Amino acid sequence: MFKFEHSYYLWALALLPILVGFFFLAWHLRKQALERFGGREVVSRLAPGLSRYKHLVKFGLLVIAFFFLIIGLANPQWGSKRQPVQRKGIDLFIALDISQSMLTEDVSPSRIERAKRFGQQLVDKLASNNIGVILFACNAFPVAPLTSDYYFAKLALTTASPDQAGEQGTAISSAIDLAERSFDPENERHKAVIIITDGEDHDGRGADRAQAVYETGTLVYTVGVGSTEGGFIPVNIRGREDYLRDDTGNPVRSRLDPATLEEVARAGGGAYFNLEKNAEGLAEILQERIDTIEKREYEQRVFTDYESYFQIFIGIAFLFLLVEFLLSYKTSSLRKSNRLKKTA
Repeated sequence: MFKFEHSYYLWALALLPILVGFFFLAWHLRKQALERFGGREVVSRLAPGLSRYKHLVKFGLLVIAFFFLIIGLANPQWGSKRQPVQRKGIDLFIALDISQSMLTEDVSPSRIERAKRFGQQLVDKLASNNIGVILFACNAFPVAPLTSDYYFAKLALTTASPDQAGEQGTAISSAIDLAERSFDPENERHKAVIIITDGEDHDGRGADRAQAVYETGTLVYTVGVGSTEGGFIPVNIRGREDYLRDDTGNPVRSRLDPATLEEVARAGGGAYFNLEKNAEGLAEILQERIDTIEKREYEQRVFTDYESYFQIFIGIAFLFLLVEFLLSYKTSSLRKSNRLKKTA
């Protein structure tokens, strides 16, 4: 297992292309100045033995030294031993609605963007549990299995898009069914599903399925995103921005349906929440609710001992600095003597 102990130092590497750009700009300006002064021949007579390229070589050595120095400061580490670690938690799926109605911009910047950000906040708040991610529209599909790799779970939420849905429509029941099938069959009461959606449930079976899984020990929570006033659903038709329209040609208005979400949550033994402006506060409330669920112990093998290798990179950096320091701006004596023989 490899990691950087102080990864924030790596941001300094962004200075490298800036330094290179400044160097070549200065090189160009210096060249122009020498041309105005009298050209290369005049300069070579006034400063005999001055190398034309060692400025570039010395700068290159400094850049390489800077690179290795930053890597050394970040302290690369390799894990040398894996040990079992006990932790307590539950199995939890975050189910995100990616139907077209989630593109509605009745909340800023849009329902789906607000939901994705909230989902990532949930992952941070609920760390220590096994978290998976399900996306659903007309059908549901997993994008992150139950895992303690929370970065992967957040990445799955970040990249969610209606383009991933094979068929449009919204079926909350499909997300509940998939979550239930994905849980460990031996886990009877340490599991939950958090559904983030605008509440449009086209098949109308969400509450029935929530009640069915609740009887097997799964709690269902719903989070509504959107407004009851609603808004039109933006679509792109042949490169032209428009709104989704019905058979009569009128724009379709999508509204948050809190009644449906309350019914699903009530049937699933959970609770309904409205995702308003204070998303972080809501994430904390959900965290408190999830923390009341009985936990079970998980054994996880992780790297606990890391060996540091910063000294190797620091040593390489100082070696390049030493070479740069000892390297003269003048040409070698051999080349200089050859030049004198030619002039003689």
